[in-house]
Amino acid sequence: MKTLIIEDEKAAVRNVKAVLEQVAPDIEVIDVLDCVEDAIDWFRAHPMPELVFMDIHLADGSAFEIFEHTDITCPIIFTTAYDEYALRAFKVNSIDYLLKPIGEEEMRAALAKLKQLRTVRPAEPDLRTLMRTLKREENYKTHLLVPVKGDKLLPLAVNTVCCFYIADGIVKAVTMQGGEYVINRTLDELADCLEPKRFFRANRQYLVAREAVKDISLWFNKRVIVNLQVATPEKIVVSKNRVGEFKEWLTGSSTSY
Repeated sequence: MKTLIIEDEKAAVRNVKAVLEQVAPDIEVIDVLDCVEDAIDWFRAHPMPELVFMDIHLADGSAFEIFEHTDITCPIIFTTAYDEYALRAFKVNSIDYLLKPIGEEEMRAALAKLKQLRTVRPAEPDLRTLMRTLKREENYKTHLLVPVKGDKLLPLAVNTVCCFYIADGIVKAVTMQGGEYVINRTLDELADCLEPKRFFRANRQYLVAREAVKDISLWFNKRVIVNLQVATPEKIVVSKNRVGEFKEWLTGSSTSY
């Protein structure tokens, strides 16, 4: 895999090369650049590499300036000593954001993510669509702002939620501790912004978390009832045409809603 490194610290370049040699010796570093200006010129004069390792703070400015002057279509792994640029990094073709110094474990995980991207849609040569898939995964909500007493908003951690349900037109979240919060989103909107590996749309009324499922009960007409760790206002019934999909999701074999 032909790889470009954009980094202005010699020690960091040595770090990336050394780790790559250990975990992915088949990767070929075709060039090393240390500034924004050289990077812009390089992309204008050379074919697109297959991968770029890019520091954010370069000798003559921010690496994000490069994207303002050239169209980079290959995947990028950002390498930096700062973590405050992660969100901005994923607005470009970034597939990972590694903090210096980079270890072998972090590098293996980043390259495994790249490999997964390349196999998601093998018939599609343009990685941009695959990047959008990854960015959606990276942007699944981890917290939701919920109204509490007075005029305050509480950041509710998604991993503490047992289920979301709708009653009388109001959507509520039930936490593992049994607390309830009003959510200013529809269940459809929640299903779109929450990680599908974690949440399953059991029916029109309920979106349930895998970690909260205590067991399932067989129901008539080949349906099942989902029993959660906390009490729910009504039985959570999965229709017979979705039972197979639900069981696959529950055992980790599917990521579909």
